[in-house]
Amino acid sequence: MGTWYEIAKYPNRFQKQCVADTRAEYSLMADGRVQVINRCRLQNGEMESASGIARKVGGAGSAKLEVRFAPAWLSFIPAVWGDYWVIDIDDAYRLVAVSEPKRDYLWVLSRTPTVDAARYAALLARLGEHGFDLDRLEVTLQEGGVSVR
Repeated sequence: MGTWYEIAKYPNRFQKQCVADTRAEYSLMADGRVQVINRCRLQNGEMESASGIARKVGGAGSAKLEVRFAPAWLSFIPAVWGDYWVIDIDDAYRLVAVSEPKRDYLWVLSRTPTVDAARYAALLARLGEHGFDLDRLEVTLQEGGVSVR
């Protein structure tokens, strides 16, 4: 739970308007689902946000979620739920990678807007070992500067 800053991502159609300061806020709801609020800075300097709901898939130790940003009345349609799986997390619980089974999407998220270059390189090495195309990753600008230091 809490705020996670986007450090890098595979470019995707639903974030094409975002130019910087992308982050996600996760809050546990009373029913066990997770409220998700994604924010990013647009070219004109304004912040944009999108609210969604995530639900856990699998048992207690599962790191798999399904996320929906469509209206609640469409939640019965399986296609509005997207896989959102935590596939790597560092020992300090500060840097994670999130993807899905087809590997069309990949996000690197951090507890802070900037990350140590060595920690980032170690995460990328693990992702590379698992067959992710690291050349597709696009680094996200955070708070007016780079996110990897």
